[in-house]
Amino acid sequence: MQIELTQPGPLLDAQGRLAQVGWARHPRLECNLENARFYKLRFLQRFRIKRWDYYAIFTPQRFFSATIADLGYAGNVFVYTLDFASGDLYEEGLVIPLGVGIRLPRDSDSGETIFANRQAALRFQVERAERRIFVDWPGYQDGRGIQAEIALACPPDHESMTIVIPIGDKRFYYNRKINCLPAQGHIRYGGQREELQPDQCLGSLDWGRGVWEYQSFWNWASASGFLPDGRAIGLNLGCGFGDLSRATENCVVLEGRVHKLDQVRFDYQSGDYMRPWHFTDNEERLDLTFIPFKDRLARTNLGVINSEVHQMFGRYTGHARLDDGQVVELRDVIGFAEEHHARW
Repeated sequence: MQIELTQPGPLLDAQGRLAQVGWARHPRLECNLENARFYKLRFLQRFRIKRWDYYAIFTPQRFFSATIADLGYAGNVFVYTLDFASGDLYEEGLVIPLGVGIRLPRDSDSGETIFANRQAALRFQVERAERRIFVDWPGYQDGRGIQAEIALACPPDHESMTIVIPIGDKRFYYNRKINCLPAQGHIRYGGQREELQPDQCLGSLDWGRGVWEYQSFWNWASASGFLPDGRAIGLNLGCGFGDLSRATENCVVLEGRVHKLDQVRFDYQSGDYMRPWHFTDNEERLDLTFIPFKDRLARTNLGVINSEVHQMFGRYTGHARLDDGQVVELRDVIGFAEEHHARW
């Protein structure tokens, strides 16, 4: 059922169809979105193509995230941070009409992602073995301000979860998730400055490109943390939309290597998100319980664009069996799990 892509090529053929469908440990396909052919009036297509770069950092004290997105009708730039000890969550975002001033790279392994105006400046840079995050938002949270300079180590042999799947007849999803990137630098929020050390702090990237159905739903779960012996452990689990018969994004990441899972069940109570979530797979390789401690509720209502996400932060405990049969035990690894409804 799960087809691994090993050969390079274009994402879309000359007729706008997916040239390959499957998953990969490294990005193989050129993201030639200009070949998309889902409207007869070509100029309308840009309003339906979605592109985003979402970075997340786990430190011993906090979760920090910065995103630059172009959703076609509008751009969305936002930053949020969660203090684990106090539970304080702060978030601020900007809606950019038609995405003016947003620049996103063609592919996930090179280029710059940039947005800057009088309120905020965000820049994500990709270099050969490193990804750099710059955030400067002086007026964030009524003038408290937030600023970050972070380097994420990402050597060429570090594996990631890349999937290419169809959504209906004309739409598609091309996505890359990178977990467990050692983070170094600092985050300053108000009068607090936190120094990031790579043996304690890990980053991740959600890089998405595609065309969805106007009304969409999905679940996503992710974590990047450490086992008691110091090895970096990551999770990426997802379901809810698209044709997953040839590829899912489900995997465990240990020390930079992807261990692919097939189908994973999200067992939770929609509407009562603080109850424990349970994750199992169809091959009996995964059994995790997720205990939430914080609900990040994010709503966007711009008429034509409307979304609601419950992103639950919590702790994962359980076990996973790797490709070689080794069983790893997770205990209280901090991560998140979400339910997302969107009209976009």
